[in-house]
Amino acid sequence: MKKQKLVQKLLSGTQNIRFSEVVACAKTFGFKLDRINGSHHVFVHPDIPELLNLQNVKGKAKPYQVRQLLQLIETHSLRLE
Repeated sequence: MKKQKLVQKLLSGTQNIRFSEVVACAKTFGFKLDRINGSHHVFVHPDIPELLNLQNVKGKAKPYQVRQLLQLIETHSLRLE
């Protein structure tokens, strides 16, 4: 899926979003996978002090974690890489 279309899908609604789509979106905004601890995938960004935690639950992302990603993107004015 194209980057712009993926971001639009996340913005349109955070229900039933695939985990792989959220990970792809996070990576397009510059987040890098730092570590995996159980089902928790922890991402870091070189310009942001906060961590991004995403969980894979039966192939889906948790809606509140998708909202947290979108909030980080908006708060820090991140752009697509």
